[in-house]
Amino acid sequence: MHQTHVSIPSSPRDAALQGVAAAPDRFGRRPSAALLAARVDEADATAFAAAAERLAGGYEHEIERRDQAAARLAALRAELKTRNLDGFVIPLADEHQGEYLPQRARRLAWLTGFTGSAGLAVVLADQAAIWSDGRYTLQLDSQVDGALYQRLHITDQPPWDWLSHALGAGARLGYDPWLHTPDGLSRLVAACTRAGAQAIPVDDNPIDAIWADQPPPPLGLVEVQDVAHAGESSADKRARLSAELKQAGQDAALLTLPESIAWLLNIRGADVPHNPVPLSFALLKDDATVDLFIDQRKLGPDVGPHLGNAVALHAPEALGEALDALGAAGRRVRLDPATAPSWAASRLAAAGATLVKGDDPCLLPKACKNPVEMAGTRGAHIRDGAAVCRFLRWLDETAPTGTVDELGAAEQLSRFRQADPQIRDLSFSTISGSGPNGAIVHYRATPESNRRLAPGEIFLLDSGAQYVDGTTDITRTMWIEGAGDPTPEMRDRFTRVLQGHIALARVLFPTGTSGQQLDALARHPLWQAGLDYDHGTGHGVGAFLSVHEGPQRIAKAGSPVPLKPGMIVSNEPGYYKTGAYGIRIENLQAVTDVVQPEGAERRLLGFETLTFVPIDRRLIAITLLSSDERAWVDDYHRAVRTKVGPLLDGEDRAWLDRATEPL
Repeated sequence: MHQTHVSIPSSPRDAALQGVAAAPDRFGRRPSAALLAARVDEADATAFAAAAERLAGGYEHEIERRDQAAARLAALRAELKTRNLDGFVIPLADEHQGEYLPQRARRLAWLTGFTGSAGLAVVLADQAAIWSDGRYTLQLDSQVDGALYQRLHITDQPPWDWLSHALGAGARLGYDPWLHTPDGLSRLVAACTRAGAQAIPVDDNPIDAIWADQPPPPLGLVEVQDVAHAGESSADKRARLSAELKQAGQDAALLTLPESIAWLLNIRGADVPHNPVPLSFALLKDDATVDLFIDQRKLGPDVGPHLGNAVALHAPEALGEALDALGAAGRRVRLDPATAPSWAASRLAAAGATLVKGDDPCLLPKACKNPVEMAGTRGAHIRDGAAVCRFLRWLDETAPTGTVDELGAAEQLSRFRQADPQIRDLSFSTISGSGPNGAIVHYRATPESNRRLAPGEIFLLDSGAQYVDGTTDITRTMWIEGAGDPTPEMRDRFTRVLQGHIALARVLFPTGTSGQQLDALARHPLWQAGLDYDHGTGHGVGAFLSVHEGPQRIAKAGSPVPLKPGMIVSNEPGYYKTGAYGIRIENLQAVTDVVQPEGAERRLLGFETLTFVPIDRRLIAITLLSSDERAWVDDYHRAVRTKVGPLLDGEDRAWLDRATEPL
């Protein structure tokens, strides 16, 4: 396993306390605190949890100490010099290539101060640079000291091009092989080769050596995902996938994505924010057994019996020896070069294994939800829709007074959702953007940026939740009453976005069609006015798993994987006027079989809408809609009343009836 510098705890209690603190809280609670307190004979579990909360606050504070950026950069350069390295690459990644990182893996934030969700830095002896994409241009400028780092756009000035010119001949550029996939590493090696330099894998990350108070790996509670929600036993999943391995002549598959392991074994975790997965690795064998490499301190009491004898538990540090054993036996091992750490590929190859490059075998079956998962997802969306409707009624009443701000609105929505006993977390940090902040696609309100929702402005709210039976993600764009009507331009842009949304919701398409082939449908109404948006139209969504799930995607450069029944995707076209407002309308929808038209010569698929919350009628330019589009809006709102209405009463129900009146 990754050999890194870790502060040595003075006792098992301290180690447990630090691990609990390194895991995220869930609505102010730390689910593993009681379990770990009992296991280290801590009599007062409440005091233990409080101590973990204080320690967690310290971790967060130290990671984002931007006043330490210069000192940390100097310390890294000194450390690299002792290792005979001329530079080092710092990706925003962990060993699992996860969207959400544990505190321990937030090396880029600790070093540079940048807290966006996409980025990479390179530190050389005499210069340094940091990259992100267009979503984070403003954030890079505000968080990263331009005197220390060149701040660059990852598409306009790719790091590989920069390295080709910045590295001198014979330079030794270090990288952590746990944090780069084989596919990603090939670009780095090519850049070094062009410069006459070498890419040097390090045995331990030099940042870990200088990060004195680096958090340990998190100890988030691991629990069983009951078959009543999963719809298929872990044994049946393992048998199905191992049969595919055997048929392909593969002895084992290395699983490095925690969401794949969670799906395969019907477990869920709490190691990273918003994504209910346990950080771990696994080897799926062709006999349907699994070797699971996980810190067993975080396993709930039911997990061991649930996994049974066919799943062998090992410490994370034992992974290397297990890969060596496969190599010594001459096994054929499947590894996903797009997601696995290059460390694993190198270890297997060095040990004598035959590497078979292929997709993670869990990706496609996980994406195609079974009937039980679909039923759970539908129920979760209806309950979530009721919570969002209660919030929107509150917003319509309160926001015109000028007393609501972005952070307060997000917190109020969270409180409405938390009334559902089946909620476990939000599915991502809520995007709550008022006026010009709504034009920042992945805006995150902070105490510094927090704006009041002003009457006469547009408010964009993108949010979601993790329920034990499903994952939700919804965006609504609302008009704040109290200072006139929306401008004609606002209504035009909103309506064009709505027309694109309707086109994608209604489309029928032949089997074998990918999301990339459908993307233009959502953009077409905007294109006709010379407009567009710079993000994908739709991402896959899990079943009480990742809110961003592959392999399916709807985008200009989307996945070539065909859309299949049971896949869930978002439908979220948008429009963003810099400095003024943002518009996005997002529902989740499931790929489904449809009644075939008479005379059809090819099997067609379509989409089932899962999200049921009113679309703000005040922003619609009705005259722009065709009769079919008007009928779709009215039919959709009728479905919202039918499905969500029974969960509402009093003023909430009255608000819903008004919000869903026919156009």
